[in-house]
Amino acid sequence: MTGAVLLGVAPCTAMVFVWSNLTNGDPAHTLVQVSINDLLILVLFVPIVQFLLGINNVQIPWDTLFFSIILFVVVPLVAGALTRHFMIKKNGEEYFNEKFVPQFNGITNFGLLLTLVVIFTFQGDVILEQPLYVLLIAVPLILQNVISWTFTYLLSIGVKLPHNIAAPASLIAASDFFELSVAVAISLFGPNSPVVLACTVGVLTEVPVMLLLVKIINKTKRYFPEPVVK
Repeated sequence: MTGAVLLGVAPCTAMVFVWSNLTNGDPAHTLVQVSINDLLILVLFVPIVQFLLGINNVQIPWDTLFFSIILFVVVPLVAGALTRHFMIKKNGEEYFNEKFVPQFNGITNFGLLLTLVVIFTFQGDVILEQPLYVLLIAVPLILQNVISWTFTYLLSIGVKLPHNIAAPASLIAASDFFELSVAVAISLFGPNSPVVLACTVGVLTEVPVMLLLVKIINKTKRYFPEPVVK
């Protein structure tokens, strides 16, 4: 339960850029969504986690939660903002968007793979030895992804959003910031705890589920109006 809460409370940030890119989503809209999620995490992650886990009589130290937010959200956010500011100031916005940012596309994918390798290094034996536990954990996590995406995607169709806006909007609703969840779980309970296992199963299920949702989005593009070009 604790692992599921940590996973569900953290809205996705970095991986949304990958999903958005696979659906030809609007990059500016995706950036705004991620920025809003970062701000919401700063304010709401700690009190929501404390509230939901408090219902189940699970006590978590506030200082560890705050430190995790600072390390995994504030530091990258500030570093990214400063990098953008100084690069544009030195070389211009066109250079930043067209040449500087694309250099990190491969690093993003490498970082994701490295994160998965590290996570499964700690929990690989449990996943192989206790497949029933993995299945029981996976079911509600997959339902959370699918239900959130379905609601947002159908709502996007209903209000006639263009496809390049509806795609990242629905995908960010479905995905989670599993890197933050795993880091908090390891910090609080240790790398071999069942809490980390729940977060790890979330990683195991989310990636293929999100790829499936990306495929559905690309197949249903005809249901959306063409984006307005200014």
